[in-house]
Amino acid sequence: FDSMLAFVQIDDAIQSAGLVGPLGLRLRLHDLHGAPQVAAELRRGLAGDYVVRDWSQVNTIWFAAVQSQKRMMFIILTLIIAVAAFNLVSTLVMTVKDKQADIAILRTLGASPRSVMKIFMVQGSLVGVLGSLLGVLLGVTVALNVDVIVPAIEQAFGIQFLSKEIYLISEIPSDVRWVDVGAIGGVAVLLAFLSTLYPSWAAARVKPAEALRYE
Repeated sequence: FDSMLAFVQIDDAIQSAGLVGPLGLRLRLHDLHGAPQVAAELRRGLAGDYVVRDWSQVNTIWFAAVQSQKRMMFIILTLIIAVAAFNLVSTLVMTVKDKQADIAILRTLGASPRSVMKIFMVQGSLVGVLGSLLGVLLGVTVALNVDVIVPAIEQAFGIQFLSKEIYLISEIPSDVRWVDVGAIGGVAVLLAFLSTLYPSWAAARVKPAEALRYE
């Protein structure tokens, strides 16, 4: 079939390997998550040249590929969030440029550079937190209702995302992992907070005399 798998008659395989009798035994469990424990007990109880493997060991390569794809998706999502954070930095920098006169007036009224910096940090952080909450809420809603949304889109536009003739599945499965949701949301909030540091620092450095010179 390929470099790793070959299809032969079982009688020919037995004859070429010099084996006699049944070659293996497959057990089906009610709880698939208990397979590693059952396999470990069988290894301790069986003697001789017996090899015991559970489904997680047989499909190790596939699980490694899934984990690799999961890490890549996390990196891609982090890059998308970083781009959004850069847009937030640009927005805050433009706000500082436009509000220099107002910042200078606050400074002349007795506001300290630290308080001015806090104003812009709170403003940027609120935007980041609200955007992250809305994004998480929308993403979780879509993930929990993907079995309804995808068929509706397919029916509305006359398309099919997963063809039974090509893929092994005909539906898009959805399993919301709240740990992953929390990690992505936490990264979004952290990047949003970090993006407020430079604009806030620039606002705190505005000199009232220079800002009000041409006002």
